[in-house]
Amino acid sequence: MQWGSSALVLAVVFFSTHASADPVQKSEDIVKFFAGAADLGKSRGICVGTEEECKSKTKAKDAPAEKSSLDMLINFGLDSAELDATARSELDEFAKALKDRRLSTFNFVVEGYTDATGTVHYNEGLSQRRAQSVAAFLTANGVEAARINPIGMGEKNPRSPNPYDPANRRVEMRIKTQ
Repeated sequence: MQWGSSALVLAVVFFSTHASADPVQKSEDIVKFFAGAADLGKSRGICVGTEEECKSKTKAKDAPAEKSSLDMLINFGLDSAELDATARSELDEFAKALKDRRLSTFNFVVEGYTDATGTVHYNEGLSQRRAQSVAAFLTANGVEAARINPIGMGEKNPRSPNPYDPANRRVEMRIKTQ
């Protein structure tokens, strides 16, 4: 099956400073964000004008819209893939959003990441376990497993220039359309 990737990213970031069990994002906000911001790809059309005029019109239409990511702050213990109460509360809201009919056609890749603590090989496994923890929670809460693909990314694509920053220990969920 081939997927068209959108530019949207939901970053489930693992910080040790967020202690509240109240979710930061509510399911309705998540639904509105993803349902209203899906990148459906380039459209076909006819341009009447000179070649230069048509190129400039096409560039303007094809430029990606600047959308900020939707961040959910979640506690994750160092060297752990276990979800704490705050993480479960946040992901419960996300599961509710994914079950909403407005997002029923969307699929997600759950990408786990780590900081640079540990070996590259170990971090690849830890990032996979983190992604699987999130995916398992979502499926246990009624999201179809076929809509979620967990993958470990290890230390790749850090959010912070400091490779040991806790902000790099995260899971990102990328929305996909069929």
